Amino acid sequence: MASQAAATPREADSPDAVVVRFAGDSGDGMQLTGGQFTLSTALAGNDLATFPDFPAEIRAPQGTLFGVSAFQINFGSREINTAGDAPDVLVAMNPAALKVNLAALKPGGLIIADTGEFTKRNLDKAKYEANPLEDGSLAKYDLLAFDISALTIEAVKPFGLGNKDALRCKNMWTLGLALWMFDRPREPLHDWLRQKFRNKPEIADANIAALDAGHAYGETAELSGPLKQVHVDPVPSEPGLYRTITGAEAVSLGLVAGAQLAELPMFFGGYPITPASAILHHLARLKEFGVTTFQAEDEIAAICAAIGASYAGSLGVTSSSGPGIALKGEAMGLAIMTELPLVIVNSQRGGPSTGLPTKTEQSDLYQAVYGRNGDAPMPVIAARSPGDAFDCAIEACRIAVEYMTPVMLLTDGYIANAAEPWKVPDPAAYARFPATFLAEKNAGDTLLPYKRDAKGARPWIKPGTPGLMHRIGGIEKAVDTGHIDYSPDNHQAMTDARKDKVLGVTVPDQDVCLGGESGRLAVVGWGSTFGPIHQAVGRARRKGHDVSHVHVRHIWPLPANLGALLKRFDKVLVPEMNTGQFKTVLRDQFLIDAEPLTKTSGQPFQIAELEEAIGKYFDGIADNEGGQVPVNEEQLPHLESGHDDGSLNAKASPQSQEHGS
Repeated sequence: MASQAAATPREADSPDAVVVRFAGDSGDGMQLTGGQFTLSTALAGNDLATFPDFPAEIRAPQGTLFGVSAFQINFGSREINTAGDAPDVLVAMNPAALKVNLAALKPGGLIIADTGEFTKRNLDKAKYEANPLEDGSLAKYDLLAFDISALTIEAVKPFGLGNKDALRCKNMWTLGLALWMFDRPREPLHDWLRQKFRNKPEIADANIAALDAGHAYGETAELSGPLKQVHVDPVPSEPGLYRTITGAEAVSLGLVAGAQLAELPMFFGGYPITPASAILHHLARLKEFGVTTFQAEDEIAAICAAIGASYAGSLGVTSSSGPGIALKGEAMGLAIMTELPLVIVNSQRGGPSTGLPTKTEQSDLYQAVYGRNGDAPMPVIAARSPGDAFDCAIEACRIAVEYMTPVMLLTDGYIANAAEPWKVPDPAAYARFPATFLAEKNAGDTLLPYKRDAKGARPWIKPGTPGLMHRIGGIEKAVDTGHIDYSPDNHQAMTDARKDKVLGVTVPDQDVCLGGESGRLAVVGWGSTFGPIHQAVGRARRKGHDVSHVHVRHIWPLPANLGALLKRFDKVLVPEMNTGQFKTVLRDQFLIDAEPLTKTSGQPFQIAELEEAIGKYFDGIADNEGGQVPVNEEQLPHLESGHDDGSLNAKASPQSQEHGS
């Protein structure tokens, strides 16, 4: 077979986006590899979105199908909203990684496989009857198969490592090849390795040698066909300070910023649970900002400690995922009854009970809006992306402090673990909402601890304030005085007061992210479905379809104009990663015939899935009306052709200017 030298960046095409998936055994360091490739991509100036996908087991049996860990990144020279539908490049470190991820690879995509791991034993574990690298079953893909294991061992031989330790450097060898393939600098990774292994310089040197060897392999090997260097131009960006950020980091920083804007110290009570644990980890490193973190013995203790901190004059915060939120339910009712500020972060994951600990879902919406005993309303906010979680955390703090109420902030496993570039905002751009504490009796010579202000909020009283001793607890309170009162009229009045306070929370009017404010179809989303919905709606509009994207941040109370807005569309489609929970809320509140599009696989929506659903709707209209459905030309944005699936064949194009906040 004839061979050819690898192309230089100038010789290769310059696509506007590429999707790469690293996959291997859960002990192969795929998350670390992906994270460091993400760092190099951000430094290269590309926009990006990532999707870490790993098993729940701490260490699944090596080489098995359920032990596969993967990290996908979509990066490009244009705006990126999702981690991409189908990878252009799949790096498979063993047979199981190939089998689990092959179906996602686009036809004609590139497979880079480590032949050293395709042994009879590993093939049997992956349920392969024959070696797929040799039997022709991969003919519709480009295949680059070579012994990464042997090449890694050779690269680190000067450092005296045994084979087992040497093979731990395989991920760095693979990362080096990826850095060469996409024209990325190695120096930042050198610095990171020296810092990470500063107490073990020989391990740092071995990993650097492996990284450099992988890079050199791409530079010097005469390879036929599939491997070439690809250059992706930087994305045009506004001037400013940028960093990559995960949803967990953004929530943590937003909570700190919210406490600072409220001029309060922050107390965080948490208990480890995937994928919420990272918030506790991040906040524990921010003590200099007046943050106290407490890892409790269980979920109930964590939220009760946070309520106690709010009673004492701090901003109480707690965090968990679905099963832990269920355990916190009674204490949430206590915070609602005592009317104390509290922020509850729910990083949703899949399934009831333990369910799918490391997979993503949006199935806690009923739990957030309705899931407590008694009539116990609380505001609910949902972040749409990792960067958006920062602003949502500040908003949750604002509402909690201004209205003296617990607030739930919804993210999910995808948002919590995924990363994207984030322009660090100007702190001066955020309005302050300083907390106020009652310092003297508020009714002449009488203290009324439940006397409400214009917003319906009761006063915040620090314990120990002279003359302001009052009763607090979970039993029903008397209007104004806060004394115990079981009477029917009083319970009716207090139930109405708590409900009206939450329904009266000021939230912005709902905007339209893309498209017109009336038309044939509105695709309504919330949370992490933003990216795929936005791209699918954009593609449908380029085909001439009269479709708009509406994305809701304030789940409860809903924006005041949302009902009237949705009634201006012939049809409302609600994609969500559950069995149709937000669809039910919209039907209940606005009596609209919202149609669900649901997915509960533990994986986020693909753009193609949503595009297909939109296309079917308009095909049905065309069939009924006997031809092409006309659109309102004034509503069509100036959208150029483009993709968000990272196609290596996609042409660079200007971005739509019609996208909302």
